[in-house]
Amino acid sequence: MDTPKDGKTPNLSAEERHEVDKNQPPRAAVLHEIIRTQGDQELERSIAALWWSALAAGLTMGLSLMAMGLLNSRLPDGEHFTVIASFGYCAGFLAVILARQQLFTENTLTAVLPVMTKPTLNNFGRLLRLWTVVLVGNLCGTLLVAYVMLNLPIFDSKTDLAFLEIGRKVMENHASQMFAKGIVSGWMIATMVWMIPSMESAKMWIIILITYLMALGDFTHIVVGSAEVSYLVFAGELPWKDFWLVFAGPTLAGNIIGGSCIFALISHAQIRSESGPPKKSADQAPDSRERGEE
Repeated sequence: MDTPKDGKTPNLSAEERHEVDKNQPPRAAVLHEIIRTQGDQELERSIAALWWSALAAGLTMGLSLMAMGLLNSRLPDGEHFTVIASFGYCAGFLAVILARQQLFTENTLTAVLPVMTKPTLNNFGRLLRLWTVVLVGNLCGTLLVAYVMLNLPIFDSKTDLAFLEIGRKVMENHASQMFAKGIVSGWMIATMVWMIPSMESAKMWIIILITYLMALGDFTHIVVGSAEVSYLVFAGELPWKDFWLVFAGPTLAGNIIGGSCIFALISHAQIRSESGPPKKSADQAPDSRERGEE
């Protein structure tokens, strides 16, 4: 049997070819444009809208600390049970992302792409405004939820001890480790954000996969970690100075570098290198005889 010159499978109907085209994964440029558009919409939101959404996200991220503490306090001691308890880390991320609340580390990719596409002073100003409002809102929410979890009679003593152990484990890292692990965490969140538009039906599983790996690797995250570490501060085990200088500052810098300076920059560079008019497929190209007749 002769092989078609265009390399395509022969004897496919128009409907079947349409089905093939429909099932093609979106090009990287399409994903870039989807996320850039989302980022541009976020940059246009009012300060009040950003603030309340970010505050809600900070409160919601307390679910990660709560779920891990509850699981750790109810599972037997042992490394293999810690692997199970790490699933609790996913709870806050699932709730925040599915509820479309403002999470700072998501915005290290979505809000950065419009700036990279059009690097004007106005766009840089909009980015700094969004980052500032969202970060402050997230931190206020996580600090509030940690304070409430400690001071209100909600959990039993065993669960309270589990919350303390989670914070102590984070603070076993020195500042340079917080920074390095924060880079990996920022890169992983950016990867998750990039994957979701191409697999919207599997959104929940993508969030679980990425955030569960973050928990297993003990990678530092500015929002979840602020709930874990501030719990120690409110319990009197850690000074605020260590919270800001050992945990928050290095982790925040790492998250920004991992999400913006590494993932977003490389992804944007990839799209820039592919820029140009889309190529026509062989069956779209006009016949040479028709071109000669025109």
